[in-house]
Amino acid sequence: MRAAIVILGQGALATAQRVQGVYPQARVLGLKDRVEGADESYANFGDTLRQLYRNDTPIIALCAAGIVIRTLAPLLAPSMADKGAEPPVLAVAEDGSAVVPLLGGLGGVNRMAREIAAALDVAPAITTSGELRFGACLLDPPEGYALADIEQGKRFVSDLLGGDTLRIEGDAPWLDELDLPLADAAAHTLCIDARAGGIAQNELRIHPRIVLAHVTLVDAQLPERIRQGLAQAGLAEASLAALLAPRCRMADPALAEAARALGVPLRFIHSEDELPPAVLHGDSFHLHRSATPGEAERIGQPRGRLSVIGLGPGASDFMIPAVRRALDEAQDLLGYETYVKMAEPLRDDQVRHCTDNREEMQRARHAFELAASGRRVVVISSGDPGVFAMAAAVMEALHESSNPDWHGVELEVLPGVSAALAAAAKAGAPLGHDFCLISLSDNLKPWETIEKRLDHAGAADLAMAFYNPISKARPWQLGRALEIVRRHRTPETLVVLGRDIGRPAEALRVVTLGELVPEMVDMRTLVIVGSSLTRRFPRAGGGDWVYTPRWYR
Repeated sequence: MRAAIVILGQGALATAQRVQGVYPQARVLGLKDRVEGADESYANFGDTLRQLYRNDTPIIALCAAGIVIRTLAPLLAPSMADKGAEPPVLAVAEDGSAVVPLLGGLGGVNRMAREIAAALDVAPAITTSGELRFGACLLDPPEGYALADIEQGKRFVSDLLGGDTLRIEGDAPWLDELDLPLADAAAHTLCIDARAGGIAQNELRIHPRIVLAHVTLVDAQLPERIRQGLAQAGLAEASLAALLAPRCRMADPALAEAARALGVPLRFIHSEDELPPAVLHGDSFHLHRSATPGEAERIGQPRGRLSVIGLGPGASDFMIPAVRRALDEAQDLLGYETYVKMAEPLRDDQVRHCTDNREEMQRARHAFELAASGRRVVVISSGDPGVFAMAAAVMEALHESSNPDWHGVELEVLPGVSAALAAAAKAGAPLGHDFCLISLSDNLKPWETIEKRLDHAGAADLAMAFYNPISKARPWQLGRALEIVRRHRTPETLVVLGRDIGRPAEALRVVTLGELVPEMVDMRTLVIVGSSLTRRFPRAGGGDWVYTPRWYR
């Protein structure tokens, strides 16, 4: 759940993180200049809360309930006519001693209150009459079921609270757990049925999502044709569980758009033998009916997604939100063990595939195999995945593969802050003019090529950032690289050494090219050699700012 956990002060952070443990995809929003360690910062509490509400984002506010009520009050009047449209809104005490559901009774707010309260080991302050009487909200059925008519549902529940009884027609196992006023001769009926229309006055109808639309031909009118087919078959649109298509159509954007228009997931099948009996044959689709929502959910597989992401240099503040979302939604995470640990917090149910940092191609192929099976997969790099990292390996693996299942995977590359940019930002702006990035590792390219590029970059007076500058296996190469650079630079040329930037052991040092010796550098150091125009000046608090002017003489 992509809820927003909103806090006003540092004292609420620990409780917010406990709540985040319940909803790992939720983001902790902290007030700027008052909260350190939040996922995101905001400047104005009222504006932020109101915008979240307008965006239909579930809100968990760690503050007094009155503050939340007064903040959202201007937005509530228009929504009273359609309470089902409200996002869940909860107030939680900063110390975790109270959980109060405020809005969104039909959006699962009481369910959230129970989940949060269980994690905080307190009792939720639920006041909804139907919830207290029956043990759950009949107007907010669980996944796999949909309420037919909210207004009729409200009247139905009101009658039950007034003392009327009901009988159940149809099967829904979750009803067995409720404390309902059942009677064989009851005038009120709770009907679990996929039929459309014809709802009796004293009936509460809940549609099981058991209908599957198997698509054989895709065009712009497909969503409307399926709606017409459901009506022709006497089935409610809310009973549609999914759109199904052959696996060879996985990358078809028109199919994805049709599923979005119908508000159902899109899944793919190997053969029609997987399908339950058909109830209607159309020109471009067939409707099939499963026995239960669970059976319908198990048919077909979703289109797999492979996200190649960059964590940035290490600090969570430097990670872009899209990367965090991909991590939160992933089922499988692949990467060098150090990087996988940097991606935490992760859920216990997420599968970690940790491999050596020299096994990039095997990792890329494994990622495609997992994604081709319908899973959500993330390949993790530090920095930016496209800078001496996994994006190129993933692209290479796909380019050389003729496996149609791999090419059907939804592939995305999400950027991160590369080490050169992180170190440059800490120093000032040493890459403020033309620059180049060069890896000094000769694992994948000849050293002669590296020397040639160093010579040309030096002659072009480019600022240079060196990745992989030195290691136990390559102790001499940085010294040789500096010899080449010194052909084109004076000893006074400024050099920035950034070690573990964005991590707890972060260290930044500015030296001259004449002072620099290989012993100052290790594999975790990013080396930036300035151009002939790079300069420095004192910064308040000690040290120097380093920058390369935007102009060139």
